[in-house]
Amino acid sequence: MKSVRIRLILVLLVACGLLTMGWAAAAPTLRIGAASNNGGMIVFVGVDKGFFAKHGIDAKVVIRNTGAQLTKSLKAGEIDFAPAAFTNLPAALERGLKMRGVVGYVGGSFFKSTTDEMVGIVARPQSGITAIADLKGKKIGVTFGSTGDLYLREVLRKNGLSYKLVKRINVRPPSIVSLFDSGGVDAMVGWEPYLTRMLDKVSGATIIVRGGDHVCFCAVMHGVPETVYRDKAVTQAFVDAMAEAAAYVRDPKNRDEIAQIGARYVRGMDASLVKRTFDYWTYDPRLGENTFKAFSFSVQQLLAQKKMKKPYDPANYLDLQFITSTMQRHPEWFKDLPGGS
Repeated sequence: MKSVRIRLILVLLVACGLLTMGWAAAAPTLRIGAASNNGGMIVFVGVDKGFFAKHGIDAKVVIRNTGAQLTKSLKAGEIDFAPAAFTNLPAALERGLKMRGVVGYVGGSFFKSTTDEMVGIVARPQSGITAIADLKGKKIGVTFGSTGDLYLREVLRKNGLSYKLVKRINVRPPSIVSLFDSGGVDAMVGWEPYLTRMLDKVSGATIIVRGGDHVCFCAVMHGVPETVYRDKAVTQAFVDAMAEAAAYVRDPKNRDEIAQIGARYVRGMDASLVKRTFDYWTYDPRLGENTFKAFSFSVQQLLAQKKMKKPYDPANYLDLQFITSTMQRHPEWFKDLPGGS
């Protein structure tokens, strides 16, 4: 009887050990936020093609329409990592928002501090707008507080026009195309795929300006410090997966497949539209000196608008240790990029 009892105890101990090993081996789950546009392509492909799984992460995509919605979900604990543009982020950090940015989401801020080929201003036919100077006194649709809003400010300023001389109409991103189509504005500030969709929808519409290196339409993946530093190996795996997925996204031979993936994730997009607008976007996960400059430019703008009280050091937000490690261990993922090895 005693020997039977001992054998049972041994069986239970072995079973418990196996269960513990199973729990330890279970892939950590990360809920990864993405915006509902081409900008989220690295995340979409990372999940769809198994790059996160390859690096030991059970990744779930959480899609929101705007950066503000993504930040809200992140603060509420619904997302572990989410993208954020620099446009208004420094003001939130000054007010006490605790985040650390670890890897690029979209844009090319490593190589230069401006990336805006995906942004532009489209004018309706018969609006009388054929040049930037013609925007004076016109109704311009723009998402208030967005990078598009900052783009409009900079384009006007560099062309000698006051921001106060145009009639800004606040437009939520999902309504950009419909409001432009209805004639509710004379011109619309937008980004891809909205720019191309407006041109397709309204015959005679024209792009009066696109890009020009005015702003950095770039975003960084960030998380609360507790998530970023709780298990640095998991964060490193997340950054590695983002970088490898980005390399796959940029590879021209994968374009057809990327287009199909994007169409499955972004409402209102088909594969043809993804392909037509793809080259306007930059998918470079690297962060560096120019990223700091892009962040500081936003700080300067916010100070000028009196939305911040004092400068904010980007080093208190950006943590380059993870992407630097990735770049050192896997130069092959960056060899096609400007400044890549």
